[in-house]
Amino acid sequence: MIRCHKCQAETPADSVYCPNCGARLDMQYREEADSPAGASDPSEAASEGPTNQAAERLKEKVGNAREDTAEETLWEGGFSSRAMTSTWLLCAAVTVVLVAIVAVWLNASGYWIALLIGLVVLWGSQYARYLYRRMSVRYRLTNHRFFHERGILKRTTDRIEVIDMDDITFQQGIVERMVDVGSILITSSDRTHPELTLEGIANVKEVSEQIDSARRAERMKRGLHIEQI
Repeated sequence: MIRCHKCQAETPADSVYCPNCGARLDMQYREEADSPAGASDPSEAASEGPTNQAAERLKEKVGNAREDTAEETLWEGGFSSRAMTSTWLLCAAVTVVLVAIVAVWLNASGYWIALLIGLVVLWGSQYARYLYRRMSVRYRLTNHRFFHERGILKRTTDRIEVIDMDDITFQQGIVERMVDVGSILITSSDRTHPELTLEGIANVKEVSEQIDSARRAERMKRGLHIEQI
């Protein structure tokens, strides 16, 4: 005997229609009558066991990974004055050489005035260059995104998802190593900035490691491969 799926009346197992309500009895209800009491559908039974448990664990892991934490700032910075050290040294060397030339071979008031004007232009242009780079660039790293702002009168802000970053490298020259400053190259799958160079970053090694740590932490949380999506 089986029960009608519509009115729950007991019906002979070989019936096609329910004698109580007239509903057509589907094949699955007759197959259930022939199966042992309490047995579930073979496909459901097959899904139970180790495979089903592994699926449940994977579902729980992915669910936990998708619980986003609050976005918080990890680092902020911009173009450091230490990045201009080699430029200041070069300007100082040029100044010494020009003063020596004028003092030894061209010791006349006209040459001294020309020298003074030239030195003002030299130092003033480099200082203006430093101010522009200092004021026009700003960076901010959070545990989810990397922000980079450019411009003074017209400000442009772009964002790179930390999880989209593929590689973080930094480089330093001889003088830059002495003052602990350098450039950081961020390679990512971002369409706007697949390669972004951060110039004049103080404590460059520490900052690059901080960016890379944020990248690795976000990818591990999402269950992605560490090196590349």
